Amino acid sequence: MSRSIEVVLPDIGDYKDVPVVEINVSVGDEVTIDMPLLSIESDKATMEVPSPAAGTVAKLMIDVGARVSQGSVLMILEGRGESTAPPPATASAPQVEQRISKQEALSRPAPAAPVDDSRARAQQPQPSGAAHASPSVRALARELGVTLDSVVPTGLKGRILREDVAAFVNGLVRSGPAMAPEPDAPVDWPKVDFERYGAVERLALTRIQKLTGMNLSRNWSVIPHVTNFDRADVTDAEAFRQLANAEAAKDTAKLTMVSLLIKAAALALQKYPRFNSSLDGDELILKHYVHIGVAVDTPRGLVVPVIRDCDKKGLRQIAAEMRSLADKAHAGQLASGDMQGGCFSVSSLGGIGGQGFTPIINAPEVAILGAGRAATEAVWNGREFEPRLILPMSLSWDHRVVDGVAGARFLGFVASVLSDLRRFAL
Repeated sequence: MSRSIEVVLPDIGDYKDVPVVEINVSVGDEVTIDMPLLSIESDKATMEVPSPAAGTVAKLMIDVGARVSQGSVLMILEGRGESTAPPPATASAPQVEQRISKQEALSRPAPAAPVDDSRARAQQPQPSGAAHASPSVRALARELGVTLDSVVPTGLKGRILREDVAAFVNGLVRSGPAMAPEPDAPVDWPKVDFERYGAVERLALTRIQKLTGMNLSRNWSVIPHVTNFDRADVTDAEAFRQLANAEAAKDTAKLTMVSLLIKAAALALQKYPRFNSSLDGDELILKHYVHIGVAVDTPRGLVVPVIRDCDKKGLRQIAAEMRSLADKAHAGQLASGDMQGGCFSVSSLGGIGGQGFTPIINAPEVAILGAGRAATEAVWNGREFEPRLILPMSLSWDHRVVDGVAGARFLGFVASVLSDLRRFAL
């Protein structure tokens, strides 16, 4: 005997109003348990929603482009026999369905009609206090430092959408120096017809690349960055890493220099707790946990998954979790929770090369550690020159929270830990 099953969006962490980017089924399709029904995309990852039961798709409640949150009804299945389907929706379900329908209505283009005064007014920034936007859009605007009165709305009846806020910020980013113009001397971003000089090609940025660009532009503009540099003698650390990997079982995660950097950073964060903090207005929030994010380059853009409780984990466990998160990142399968809660970030270009760089702080963190490629150099030991493997490092920090002395001490401590593995046991 068949029964109707509501497919609802499960817990996706702190994200709300995430867009549906792909629907894999149509009405009448047969589905099986755990079959991917559709995909949603958060700020940093695309997530698939599996089917909770076997059955037939009876009705789709959303379209591609609709924005959904935890508990939103996505579709109705006609189930067969036993399944893992959740119990029927509670009385609040009609409200969820009604909100989704409203989002769909806002996302649909308005029918063609003669231009009138009301539509002309809707295409202009709203007068002070008249901006119409949802709580999530207002939260996004506050996070990006955008005044909604300055944003041109494109939604129905002059409503400001998330895309409008993003377009406003992108316009500021593209304007370059004009982000902070002189009152009497605005500077426009140069407009060039590149096709006059030869063939060109336009590539659309991915959603992750656009969001990363906005966030990094905000962080670089708002945070007073200072970067200092140091070098670590990792000769013994590299010898230890190679020996440990040679003795490990085949299915054991291999130690990498990044896993050593993460552990060294965890020890430094415990010794210098100001680096394990976030600025909140006139207060500094000191964290009593050590979660470290690792920058991972993927075909879709840069993501920063987080390894939790690095102060309580050994090198092998850190390496295993880092490999698992990197694999998920490259497959586009990171969950929203995999990229939340970071206290500090590590970015390594060692696999590519370079002497050093100035990494941009991942707000609301206050510092980020960068590493280049280690190289063998002749080092004087007091009697003679000997070959040593030297790792260049850079540390960017927020000058509102950290001063130069603390920055030098933090990076010097990281270098000392990497140069003397006995410090890992202290």
